[in-house]
Amino acid sequence: MSKQSLVSRKNDHLDIVLDPTRAIAATGTGFGAFRFEHCALPELHLDQIDLQTALFGRRLRAPLLISSMTGGAARSAAINAHLAEAAQQLGIAMAVGSQRVALETAGDQGLTGQLRQLAPDILLLANFGAAQLVRGYGVDEARRAVEMIEGDALIVHLNPLQEAVQTGGDRDWRGVLQAIEALAARLPVPVVIKEVGAGISAAVARRLVDAGVAAIDVAGAGGTSWAAVEAARAADASQQAIAEAFADWGIPTAQALLAVREACPNTPLIASGGIRDGVEAAKAICLGADLVGQAAGVLQAAMRSSEAVVSHFEVLIEQLRIACFCTGSADLAGLRQARLLQLSAC
Repeated sequence: MSKQSLVSRKNDHLDIVLDPTRAIAATGTGFGAFRFEHCALPELHLDQIDLQTALFGRRLRAPLLISSMTGGAARSAAINAHLAEAAQQLGIAMAVGSQRVALETAGDQGLTGQLRQLAPDILLLANFGAAQLVRGYGVDEARRAVEMIEGDALIVHLNPLQEAVQTGGDRDWRGVLQAIEALAARLPVPVVIKEVGAGISAAVARRLVDAGVAAIDVAGAGGTSWAAVEAARAADASQQAIAEAFADWGIPTAQALLAVREACPNTPLIASGGIRDGVEAAKAICLGADLVGQAAGVLQAAMRSSEAVVSHFEVLIEQLRIACFCTGSADLAGLRQARLLQLSAC
């Protein structure tokens, strides 16, 4: 695919996700089926609740990840700078969008060592697509992606549905697991696998962990539906109809998180996919997540300024802190033991 086509596609993705009139989330996350049992006597000081955690040797002041957003459009440079500055100020993690355009063309879209200069202390994750591993990418490209941003780990994202409904998408996924296993064995930083909004099942997660993957982002259904996005940018009615049929496809985030935690009890898990606020973040942690990711929910703020991103996440962090307070949880370990009532099936 040409540079112009890649960049045009990334611009389309940004426009569609940013448009408030587009109904991108076509299914629920599953978190609405759960409710915390309220603790009327917490015996805690709200301001002393400890939200700190760590992953891959980096300390985080809150268990939050600015999840991967689309990479490649020129305006991504400003978005990435705003996100990095905010992550540094807040002490949270950040994952960049796909670095394919930066790896294959002269344009970097802000995906350079400047991000590390803006955010010297954060957990920073590089990113490219799994389909590229059977189209010529290997350890060299992975090293370049990590070194380009001075990252701590590499996300390899799985998006078979998006590729299947996308004009010119990658259709051959044979050998991807074997390629991931080879990469995980040779890359000097951890490999993280994430979906992009259709979820990861317990069976697939187990295979990935057995292949040497260090962490999994379940990235379930309930947030941005990339099938719906591709339907919105389809060039003809037939392609639009094909994509629209899958707008509600996927494993809801809460369901995926529960299943993957049971299958992989010792693997760091990230919950993303439609997380709206700190209460849902608290539910995700109680269900087994180590970190909680958000992407589309902060994109409008990221278009404006780093201050807007900070304000956005400060609200989410305070909501998470109050959820801990009202469940009698002094820290994240306590929150994982809080009583979460399932009102109905996910």
